[in-house]
Amino acid sequence: MHEMLHLSMPWWMFILRGVMAYVGLMVLVRLSGKHSLGDMTAFDVLMLVLVGSVLRTAILGEDHSVLGPFIAVTTIFALDKALAVISARSPGFNRLMEGVPSLLARHGRCEPGALRRHDIAEQAFHTALRAQGLRDVAQVEEARLEPNGKISVIKRGGQESG
Repeated sequence: MHEMLHLSMPWWMFILRGVMAYVGLMVLVRLSGKHSLGDMTAFDVLMLVLVGSVLRTAILGEDHSVLGPFIAVTTIFALDKALAVISARSPGFNRLMEGVPSLLARHGRCEPGALRRHDIAEQAFHTALRAQGLRDVAQVEEARLEPNGKISVIKRGGQESG
């Protein structure tokens, strides 16, 4: 029982490593762009598993106790909750953390270079339009790539979808 609770490093190192991993991963996700946060593909699931596996060592080191992972996970949950509370109360901080929507199309036309800039294949954009009941971009009043990676559309004639 003692070995299950014995930490291989001081307790505060699990907190520090958890914070560093969370912040580092948050920066990498923000740098990778909005599109990576949309619907998960098989590639996205694979990346998630690999990132989790790699970060396990970064956060826990060689610790094999039961207590170490609980300290790290509690720290990550607490940090995530704190950032959510701050984001809910500060629009500027929320924009920094979440990003802002990007215009993809307006008045029936794609914005020049918008799809390429956000790494969205033209076919994927048209698939998103069809999923929202539109045949082509001519039916779009406005389409935006939201910070969560989803494409929201306002149909010509004022009906919103997405």
